[in-house]
Amino acid sequence: MLQRTFKLDEHGTTVRREIIGGVTTFLTMAYILFVNPTVLGEAGMNQPALITVTALAACFGTALVGLWANVPFAMAPGMGLNAFFTYTIVLRQGIPWQTALGVVFLSGLAFLLLTVAGIREKIVNAIPVSLRLAVSAGIGLFICFIGLQNLGLVVDHPVTMVTSGPLNKPVIFGLIGLVVTIVLDLRRVPGAILVGVLISTLLGWTNGLITAPESWFSVPPSVAPLALKIDILGALKWTMIAPIFSFMFVDLFDSIGTVVACSYEADLVREDGTIPRLQRMLEADAIATAVGALLGTSTTTTYIESGSGIAAGARTGLASLVTALLFLAALVLTPIIGMVPKFATAPALIIVGIHMFRNVRKIDFSTLEAAVPAFLVIALMPMCYSISTGLTFGFLAYIIIAIAAGHIRRIHPIMWGIGALSLLDLILALITR
Repeated sequence: MLQRTFKLDEHGTTVRREIIGGVTTFLTMAYILFVNPTVLGEAGMNQPALITVTALAACFGTALVGLWANVPFAMAPGMGLNAFFTYTIVLRQGIPWQTALGVVFLSGLAFLLLTVAGIREKIVNAIPVSLRLAVSAGIGLFICFIGLQNLGLVVDHPVTMVTSGPLNKPVIFGLIGLVVTIVLDLRRVPGAILVGVLISTLLGWTNGLITAPESWFSVPPSVAPLALKIDILGALKWTMIAPIFSFMFVDLFDSIGTVVACSYEADLVREDGTIPRLQRMLEADAIATAVGALLGTSTTTTYIESGSGIAAGARTGLASLVTALLFLAALVLTPIIGMVPKFATAPALIIVGIHMFRNVRKIDFSTLEAAVPAFLVIALMPMCYSISTGLTFGFLAYIIIAIAAGHIRRIHPIMWGIGALSLLDLILALITR
């Protein structure tokens, strides 16, 4: 049955290799079970319920792409997108988390329509490469900044706005977890981030900073505080257009970039450069986002950590199914997940941010025409605590500079539409402030 369903022989793999690959992928991305509830919990959402919702969203999305597209990819609530949800939409703009979930749901539907209509790839191709790379680097810097704050290494200051925090036990234990993660990552040890989180937690526990749960295993917390609490009508407002576009835009590059990179690693790309079942992969991504919003979490996206399972031999959706089942099984460990403090999950944010920021080396800063928009995207995301602000100023700067330089023909027609949405976002922000 497995042979017929996943066509193992056709892909030159075995059940054993797929299981090993699926387990490896789970270990490398299991940190999301700790980190996502921490990030979204700051938006006022029920944290125990978030643990269950995160696992269910990851299980559903990963199983869907594995069975629907038969590829060894995994999905879960996306890093960066969860930060945008909490720190920009909810905390900065004062939008209730229920309405923010409505924004995520609508972005998922829009995403699905664009995919089915074949417009998704056209939008990506319309954006200059320098801006695409800047988006990833900017989000990486933003996530890293949040991680440093959660760690306590960066704190508020009334004059300079930020400064270094005291070197207390939580900071030291978090830094130890960060060092462990870096060392294991350098040695390509699967689950390096997860090990770092667990070590920091163990140090906090043995030093009395956190309390052990009464039971190590339990029935998963109910999703009732979050599931179907979505406010779609509240998200159907003009002021919500920019957040919907921002979610859709970021997921657009995140998912396509990850799918293409992992497809090459899994030898799924044909000689002419096309990727079989790409449409199904992207459709699964969009559906998973909409379902995740209904469950009560931010945008679900394809994880680059899927590459670790592919490197371990995974080639089909059977590996994804294994990963999905492991996310489901992890729900009995909810008490352990719930005891993990912010200083222990902070290293995960920092490492993920560093990985995303590395794309900055590919940006051509030799000309101001490319450098200024890219720099604004990267700098304004963390400085304004807003992904959408970085996108808005970066896109508008690109169009203005191209016009000033006499290169108006270089501006793709779709970019004019994106520029118009960016300008609308800026105007609405000024009006509602």
